[in-house]
Amino acid sequence: MQDLRVKKKIVLVGDKVLITPDKDQDRTEHGLYLPPGVKEKEKVQSGVVVQVGPGYAVPNPQYMDQEPWSTVPRDPVKYIPLQAEPGDVAVFLREAAVEVEYEGTKYLILPHSSILMLVRRGPLEGLEVHDV
Repeated sequence: MQDLRVKKKIVLVGDKVLITPDKDQDRTEHGLYLPPGVKEKEKVQSGVVVQVGPGYAVPNPQYMDQEPWSTVPRDPVKYIPLQAEPGDVAVFLREAAVEVEYEGTKYLILPHSSILMLVRRGPLEGLEVHDV
């Protein structure tokens, strides 16, 4: 019998960003556990960007100039890409985030505009150089 399970894929729309929140947010610097109410009152949080949406939708000016009978493929919408990239560490406003759980993992979905800062590794950062 054929396996009918379909591989699922998360598709973000518009300017949304999918983030895995930092796990150390439930402790203080000294290792004390914080109750959930204290964590929710924090205004800023950080996490790793997992996926980003296509960007901000804007009308495609080329579409406006095409004749209706044209055979050239028409795409009425273009997207301005987002600054965030998968792998970036994002510092964002907690109140703008929506918490979701997908296949046992907790994620936060938030608009790109609520990101305050991105920390991105350089292409060679983290590589060790060995003398030969």
